[in-house]
Amino acid sequence: MVLPEQLLGKWRLVESKGFDEYMKELGVGMALRKMAGVAKPDVIISESGDEITIKTESTIKNTLLTFKIGEKFEESTADGRKTQTLCTLENDALIQHQAWDGKESTITRKVENGKLLVDCVMNGVTCHRVYEKA
Repeated sequence: MVLPEQLLGKWRLVESKGFDEYMKELGVGMALRKMAGVAKPDVIISESGDEITIKTESTIKNTLLTFKIGEKFEESTADGRKTQTLCTLENDALIQHQAWDGKESTITRKVENGKLLVDCVMNGVTCHRVYEKA
């Protein structure tokens, strides 16, 4: 097992702060931001051998991300960016670092008190999302 066991499973979004501001900082257009802002995605985190999969399901779009810890890969994000992404583990947190066109964003996933906490940061703009086990 590569990931801390508490990260694994299906999670449902219950709280979101700063998501619109974060998407704006990423360069996401208003129409897509409005749609994404009302979506309540489920996130399924699983692993098979040394491969980790993060599947995000919502009424707007589903995404699938499969990677190995410490190996850089090309990610196609839900908003259409192509990023060079590197995922690492630090203190039981999964850190996803994206780089594209001279820009960078970091997404941190960790479990505290039985909830999945997801923090997205770009240029000091932070989004905080809370998921509960589904």
